[in-house]
Amino acid sequence: MASSELSQDQVFEVLKSPRRRYALYFLRREGGTVELSDLTDQVAAWENDTTPSGLTSEQRKRVYISLYQTHLPKLDDAGIVEYEREAGNVHLSRRARELDSYLGDVSQPEIPWDRYYLALSFGSIALVVGVWFEIYPLSLLSGLAVAVIILVAYALSAIGQYLYYRRRTVQGTPPELRRAEGQ
Repeated sequence: MASSELSQDQVFEVLKSPRRRYALYFLRREGGTVELSDLTDQVAAWENDTTPSGLTSEQRKRVYISLYQTHLPKLDDAGIVEYEREAGNVHLSRRARELDSYLGDVSQPEIPWDRYYLALSFGSIALVVGVWFEIYPLSLLSGLAVAVIILVAYALSAIGQYLYYRRRTVQGTPPELRRAEGQ
């Protein structure tokens, strides 16, 4: 498939199957690369509300066959995963990021990061202006101190935002299962 973005129809077609959504969620949670057997076990466990060790061979086989024959080839054709059928490996592609907004946990309120960074920018400007015009107590700070304060504030904010999104997207069960369980 070409490197252009997926259309909304393509995204909805790919994500209409819970099994494909579970597979993508597990791949994201595990860092993007898994063996088909591990993927099969976890998807089957989520579908049957059990643990991988509690699965029957029939439950495992049903999920394995559909992933192997239908779902992973469809995700591979869309360029979302790289499916090495013979080796039994599945890798998330860069294109999978296009689905993040559709796969995220929308049951939790979103932090308005744009407003947060806008306020941080205005605070930084006020700090620089206060030092520039020697407004007490800001006049006690040097230009270097102001630069360090601003850089540290932005660095901590970026780290915080990264950890926030990482925590929201890779832990536990898929968001739709958490909503169904009332978590």
